[in-house]
Amino acid sequence: MIKMISILTAILTGLLCLGAAPARASEMSLTVFNVGKADCMLLQSGETAYLIDTARGKSWDDVGKWLRGMNVRHLDGVIITHMDSDHVGGLKKLLKSDLETDHLYFSAFFTPEKDAENPGVKTAKKQGREAEFLRGGEELPFDGGTLKIIGPLEQAKDKEDNNSLVLYAEAAGGSILLAGDMEFSEEDSLLKAGVVPRARVLKVGNHGDDDATSNALLSAVQPEVAVISTSTEEKASTPAQRVLEALTGWGTEIFQTQEAETGVRITFRDGTLTVEYQ
Repeated sequence: MIKMISILTAILTGLLCLGAAPARASEMSLTVFNVGKADCMLLQSGETAYLIDTARGKSWDDVGKWLRGMNVRHLDGVIITHMDSDHVGGLKKLLKSDLETDHLYFSAFFTPEKDAENPGVKTAKKQGREAEFLRGGEELPFDGGTLKIIGPLEQAKDKEDNNSLVLYAEAAGGSILLAGDMEFSEEDSLLKAGVVPRARVLKVGNHGDDDATSNALLSAVQPEVAVISTSTEEKASTPAQRVLEALTGWGTEIFQTQEAETGVRITFRDGTLTVEYQ
């Protein structure tokens, strides 16, 4: 009799657990906002939300409106890939907004054109916020998955673009590589180190310019989908024809933020990938 009660208890416990399972499948999403030839993205998985870059200051009103429309009131962190103004320019307005932000992350490496203080760190200090620094090999908390920092592995003294944080997100059966503004030299550094993973989605580096997205990088990543954040009106050579042809040659479907009103939204649900213009 005791054994039968134990068996019934186990069955009931199992049924209760099934009933408690979430009705919605696990999900990871990336929204790449249309902010011209600049970068600003919202990466989400479960309860985790990161804003990656903040575009220029003039774009922040739109970005803030879009985030509110998505019911985003809290960020686990803001990740600034590097210190070009089209990536960090909106940080001051973000920090003065009502958006709650837990952490401010920056690349551990900075190469100014002149002897100048890191503008992102300077902005953080003025707002009484602590700056935290990332480099290749580190990870950040990511609900239901992993968020790895692939690069940079060392300081690039030639161009600030090559100090870009390169991120790899994996969750919900999907994978995304976010290339920042890295150009050929940072690509080569990461490829030689053997740290570039395959990824189903590639956020194309440096706005699709011709100084990035080598055939070697595409061979390593083999993306199904590529997203390019740029404005041909602002810079006619983006995206470069070579980059478009290289992506097409891999059978990669290409999406450009300039063709969207709000941006491009990528969603993984239990391994199923959907991409839509918003």
